[in-house]
Amino acid sequence: MATKKKSEAPAEAPSEIVAPTTESHTYDAIVIGGGHNGLVNGAYLAKAGLRTLILEQRHLVGGAGITEELRPGFSFTTFSYALSLMRPRIVHDLELTKHGYMPLYMATSFAAAGPDGNYERLVFGPDHDDKLREIMRVNPRDADAMNRYEHDIERLVHLIKPLMEEVPINPFSDDPEDLAAVVDFFGRFKGIDKKTFHDLIRLVTGSAADFLADYFEGELLQAYLSCSGIIGTKLGPMSPGSGLVLLYLSLGEHDGSLGSWSFHKGGNGGFTQVLARAAQSFGAEIRLNSHVSSVISSGGKAVGVALADGTEFRAPVVVSALDPRRTFLDLVEPRELPTDLVDAVQRMKFQGSSAKVNFALDGLPQYPGLTGSDHLRGFINLAPSVEYLERAYDEAKYGWYSSRPFLDCSVQSIIDPDMAPPGKHVLSCFVQYAPYHLKKKDGTPGDWDVERDNFGDVVQRTLGEYFPGFDELVLQREVVTPLDIERVTGLTEGNIYAGELFAPQMYLLRPAPGYADYRTPISGYYQCGSGTHPGGCLTGAPGLLASQQILKDLRR
Repeated sequence: MATKKKSEAPAEAPSEIVAPTTESHTYDAIVIGGGHNGLVNGAYLAKAGLRTLILEQRHLVGGAGITEELRPGFSFTTFSYALSLMRPRIVHDLELTKHGYMPLYMATSFAAAGPDGNYERLVFGPDHDDKLREIMRVNPRDADAMNRYEHDIERLVHLIKPLMEEVPINPFSDDPEDLAAVVDFFGRFKGIDKKTFHDLIRLVTGSAADFLADYFEGELLQAYLSCSGIIGTKLGPMSPGSGLVLLYLSLGEHDGSLGSWSFHKGGNGGFTQVLARAAQSFGAEIRLNSHVSSVISSGGKAVGVALADGTEFRAPVVVSALDPRRTFLDLVEPRELPTDLVDAVQRMKFQGSSAKVNFALDGLPQYPGLTGSDHLRGFINLAPSVEYLERAYDEAKYGWYSSRPFLDCSVQSIIDPDMAPPGKHVLSCFVQYAPYHLKKKDGTPGDWDVERDNFGDVVQRTLGEYFPGFDELVLQREVVTPLDIERVTGLTEGNIYAGELFAPQMYLLRPAPGYADYRTPISGYYQCGSGTHPGGCLTGAPGLLASQQILKDLRR
């Protein structure tokens, strides 16, 4: 088996973005960062007629949404690996289907209990009645509970879904328009039934495990559902706050089907290339290998940016698609900003806790008692119980990676056969927990560059427990730690959401109270990264909403 470390230069898929054709250094708007939100923002600004420049530090766009080759013929979604929270309005407005937008439905969810549960499993396909029959096979009472649970979650989703495409309210403003928005916000809760309101408060403040225990008895089903409360966050399923993450990820949909997820053709790198082509079609210019070191300001106004090589570009509008720490503490001098904003950003919790391990496989992994590949056409959820997940969190809570981790996997080459050569496969594994700040049991700091392979061995050994003979299938693996995520994408502490999805860091508090409207205290300087509302995952909403604010300001 060959192992490739992230510290080595990967064989990456070539970018479709061509070099700029103009030498002008003056624009109407400059967007810092070619991740999905930066591309969405730049596309909207260009569509509105602004001469827009998007600057990306790497040799390809995408940020955390990229696809690379681990070995010839084997393509992987190195970091971000699924799609469904992208706002449908963006697909329409930016005409993404013209540029190759092709989400592929992840048709099944496969929850496995592993050897400790005698290889018990749940396999959910797209048919609702089949799902209920599968649940009934394990626990008849849980089938009826699933109907009640999905009904209650759907009511919550319809209540909060409109917020995904709305600028957060600002109760700290004296502007009549802002005050009217506050009144309208609270007015939407008028008439809401008591249970829905209570469920909302429980999920925003409580734990996923407690909420789910009110509905279900089966350990495997509870574990499967509670996993959505811990994805990407340093919380256990029993931790207060995990309910909010569960609710947030419940907003995912594919083709109007709530709670379903998709995989873009060519992976999320294929999707961000679609965004790049759309932005270029509206006239946006994309420059690669352009690391922005600072925002240039004069008289309290942003006037351009400076690259690390000294090159300067000028524009009256500068937009940062980076996370809040980069946006406010690195790109500008903190002394130019109000103290309350600087303090809030310095206190903001990032604490990345997720890793990826990607495998090139010689064949398809086999779960005992199941044949074929139908059960592998979506997410593969490896966690037998809520207690298992909580114990995995216990180790991370004290600073070490989980010895029995939770794995959220996908054989991406089944969903998109072009991801691997015929007869071969690629397996993407999202891993909880892998704390950014490693600390050994004796209290001394750990080193991810030292522990990378040991961590990869833990993940591979865990897969072997569920899929006997897995080791013999492995041609090559790639281990991506939180430190690697930070080094490559710039996401602080490797947090995939650009800031934890905690209640004190959401909606009108994201990234700080009074600064959630995508503007900054520096005139002409805006923010549109996932560290703004609504948060992480590939939603595109921060890019969209920030563009609306920019264009609104320009019309004044």
